[in-house]
Amino acid sequence: MAHPALQMAVRLVYPPRCTLCGVAVEDAFGLCGPCWRDTPFITGLVCDLCGAPLPGEAGPEAVHCDDCLVVARPWTQGRAVMRYDGNGRRLVLALKHGDRHDVVRPAGKWLAQSARPLLSGDALIAPIPLHWMRLLSRRFNQSALLSRALAREAGLSHIADLLVRHRRTRSLKGLDRATRHATLDGAIRVSPRHAPRLRGARIVLVDDVMTSGATFSAAAQACLAAGAADVCILALARAVRDA
Repeated sequence: MAHPALQMAVRLVYPPRCTLCGVAVEDAFGLCGPCWRDTPFITGLVCDLCGAPLPGEAGPEAVHCDDCLVVARPWTQGRAVMRYDGNGRRLVLALKHGDRHDVVRPAGKWLAQSARPLLSGDALIAPIPLHWMRLLSRRFNQSALLSRALAREAGLSHIADLLVRHRRTRSLKGLDRATRHATLDGAIRVSPRHAPRLRGARIVLVDDVMTSGATFSAAAQACLAAGAADVCILALARAVRDA
């Protein structure tokens, strides 16, 4: 941990800025008041399987959104930090395509807050993998950056290469739900070197965006087939249809 005097010196030279608009803020790697207000964080009653916001008051019983009532989910629980629109979309795209790795630190804190119902002391955190060709062109896996930040915040074990995307698939953008699931069927496997550690474990899978859930489904099915006892999913942003 950095010495307090060194931290103060760094703050004087490089004052903390809002991750979205760049104005000075009190806390490093945070959001200013207006950007925080305008960021669509998901709070209150949510779907227990995918984290989508729902109307009504949160209570002790788990509730599910229309999508999760129709589509079988291979995981047990799920959460998302924010809606994938407005500032939520800006943050995801800044990280994913703008090389804005400064988004990762605050995102790790937000993910840890949203993931509280999913985390246990022995949970293993793992990212949704990229195919090696896409990783080569992008140079980093944004989901791995997020999952590592979450594991650090939560004090849990992180396995960056638990899963392997062994088959390159076409972009899912614009595809319907059935085609998305068919495209990803069997595309993700558990790395053989980590299979022993996965057996009987609780796995928390992390991705930047959840849309249909097809990618999470393929990854969760791979974990369960390899012997995981339980799988939960966590997304920085959830694409949600307006009611």
